[in-house]
Amino acid sequence: MELLRLGAPGHEHPFVRDDEGVLRDLGPLTADIDGAFLAADGIARVREALTRGTLPGADGEGLRIGPPVARPAAVICIGQNYAAHAAESGAEPPAHPVVFFKHPNTVVGPDDVVLLPPGARKVDWEVELAVVIGRTARYLPSPEAARDVIAGYTISNDVSERSFQLDVSGGQWSKGKCSETFNPLGPALVPADEVDPQALRLRSFVNDEPRQDSSTADMIFPVLEIVHELSQYLVLEPGDIINTGTPQGVALSGRFPYLDDGDEMRIEIEGLGAQRQRTERVVLA
Repeated sequence: MELLRLGAPGHEHPFVRDDEGVLRDLGPLTADIDGAFLAADGIARVREALTRGTLPGADGEGLRIGPPVARPAAVICIGQNYAAHAAESGAEPPAHPVVFFKHPNTVVGPDDVVLLPPGARKVDWEVELAVVIGRTARYLPSPEAARDVIAGYTISNDVSERSFQLDVSGGQWSKGKCSETFNPLGPALVPADEVDPQALRLRSFVNDEPRQDSSTADMIFPVLEIVHELSQYLVLEPGDIINTGTPQGVALSGRFPYLDDGDEMRIEIEGLGAQRQRTERVVLA
């Protein structure tokens, strides 16, 4: 099944697409898909309601797709987590996960416009598997214990402005990651027990030309190890998002041009769906 939030920004409504592809209204069960819902066994409650047949069918035709999780408190990112991407960036594979953060207000819907900031010269795309936390996690005893705190998975486009990231003030990564609209998320949250996070093909395209084509099997640090490691240094809360890194094939490699006004990105992960965003440059009055 897939959990979705449909509607105008700030006014999304929760839905579920069942195993037969029928869209159903989650309104009788919850007002939204957020950290509180996930922490209160929300996914199990949805499955129970589907089994009982108590969720009415719905028509989502024409409704905007919002991010599948409302108001995440944190967006935690892992850098250089694919060996080939580290190499194309001119770096050795890291011995430990490289951690940086995006402002939570970067999160938008999967098909929303991505805004190019004034002065941006090197805006890049990054297809990533996103982990959604479902239970509070602190000091997990092992990577295997991370299974119990993951609610599910979705798709993230970790949009980056490389000159802000690497050139401004000697290179502070979050400066290039936190512009508005720089984290399209979705389309759906797929429950963790329905996904093998280390066996997913992920691809990106710009103006329908292929850019990235890899597998999460090539991660340096697999998902469970990432969640375990993070829990040693910070408390993960329900609804938090973890972007797990991107494979080779980004503009930073020098193989492709950076994004320009009016370009279109398409981001796909096997079993999780697809995103499509058009870029639009911000013009100050």
